[in-house]
Amino acid sequence: MKTAAKTDKTNANKNMETRQDEQNGQSGTVEPFKTSYLQKFFIEQLKDIYYAEKQLINGLEQMKQAVSTEELQDAFEEHKKQTERHVKRLEQVFKLIKQTPEVKQCEAIDGLLKEAGVIINETEEGTYTRDAALIIAAQKVEHYEIASYGGLVQLAITMNMNRVAEILDKTLQEEEDTDRQLTDIAESYINVEAEHEHGYSWESQEEPSKASR
Repeated sequence: MKTAAKTDKTNANKNMETRQDEQNGQSGTVEPFKTSYLQKFFIEQLKDIYYAEKQLINGLEQMKQAVSTEELQDAFEEHKKQTERHVKRLEQVFKLIKQTPEVKQCEAIDGLLKEAGVIINETEEGTYTRDAALIIAAQKVEHYEIASYGGLVQLAITMNMNRVAEILDKTLQEEEDTDRQLTDIAESYINVEAEHEHGYSWESQEEPSKASR
């Protein structure tokens, strides 16, 4: 009799624990948020580009102050404002996937912005050469962002996060548009003007070598 009573009590306790576990599972208080390896990678890449965009805001301001062409100054200013919007979009994505917005240091963007700083230090102020060089520096940044956002969009689609993919794709399209705009500015006149600055010409340097043959 005592054994039967003890068994009944044990079963009752187990049933109570089961019901409690079910209730906690429904409320989400026991089981932590589980992520796949791909989801973890996606989150890490979001932190990476979030850091990159925040750093780029200051970087674009420095580049804008360093160039002398008004059209290029306007392009960098517009891109800076655009980047501020991209930061807000990333924060929206973090919210959608129930993650706190966090940054992860991106050595790639740090290196690219450092390179832009070297260009500023090594080129003469007020020259088309500096403007042409900073366009290239800015486009290197654009290509990094295009690769990052392009990959994130595809991962979001793979994981059926259609709203997230839509938000990220909007930024991707804007990055591609900016890259094309910078190319147009460079090809319209800045590169040509830079090539003739200080009277330098590749052809004039080739003439002596031909004469010596």
